[in-house]
Amino acid sequence: MKNSLQVAGGVVGAVVGFIATLLMLELLGFGNRADPIMSGILALLVFAPCGAIGGLVLGTALARRLRGGENTGTLLRNSLKALAVVVALCVAAGVSYYVYAVTSATPWLNPNAATPLLVFEVRLPAGAALPNSVRDIAIELQTDINRMPGEPRFNRFRSDGDRPVIAGDVELAFRTAHRQLEIKVKGQPDRLYSIGLSAKAPHTSELGPWQPNIDGSEIRYRAKWPGPD
Repeated sequence: MKNSLQVAGGVVGAVVGFIATLLMLELLGFGNRADPIMSGILALLVFAPCGAIGGLVLGTALARRLRGGENTGTLLRNSLKALAVVVALCVAAGVSYYVYAVTSATPWLNPNAATPLLVFEVRLPAGAALPNSVRDIAIELQTDINRMPGEPRFNRFRSDGDRPVIAGDVELAFRTAHRQLEIKVKGQPDRLYSIGLSAKAPHTSELGPWQPNIDGSEIRYRAKWPGPD
């Protein structure tokens, strides 16, 4: 394009004008200390864009002078083309930042609200003993993002025939499909259970079916979200 130099000059002028305006405002002590947020908004969204437009026109004009008799198009037309390029670059930068923010954001399961719970019961093999205190049991939810200690609920401990049943809950802080629950009972082998909830772990009002584990124990569970069951 014969006028590409003018467009490029306008783009460079817009960037220089934007930055120069902000620097000038800083040097002049622009702003209201009682309301720095409003001062910042005015600087970024009003004065700096005006400086960018002025720099854009000036940059386009300087590029026209450099080309001399080889100029094509009017100053206004080439300035508008440069402005279109600047807007496109700003949109591309905004979209790129949004994609980065979404892909790198912490995958909270329930952001800005109470954390859902994994409520579970484990039916131990016949002859196994129930833990007597908090010191005798350790519960941990393990994911590909974090590890979260769980809480035993001794008021829900019971016997199912000759098989003891322990119960507890643990926070489901993050959105992930890779979850497993480790339970350690003093004097017994450590047990690891795969938790087959989806990444979003939807709320259910009842515990699911018993799922056998390799050691002869069984687990059942549900996701409990804030609010009524």
